[in-house]
Amino acid sequence: MTPDSAVSPDLSLQTEVAELIVEALNLEVSADQINPDDPLYGDGLGLDSIDVLELALVVSKRYGLQLRADDDNNHRIFSSLRSLSQYIGEHRAS
Repeated sequence: MTPDSAVSPDLSLQTEVAELIVEALNLEVSADQINPDDPLYGDGLGLDSIDVLELALVVSKRYGLQLRADDDNNHRIFSSLRSLSQYIGEHRAS
């Protein structure tokens, strides 16, 4: 398979997660406007803690993940679209 013959699985998942974020939180941006490295909190996408809790629930249901509110890694997991997508890719149910 050549590099141009298929979309990268990581990029495909990242696009899917961006669309999920927009849909789940009724954001007024399109999925392709979300920069993969911008923060999801505050100045980046502008999510607050309630948004992140809602997103965690949707991600858990969609991908079969166990995300816990008391997990010390949550700040890192939800720091950007790229980090959230990487976490989902590594931990989702098959």
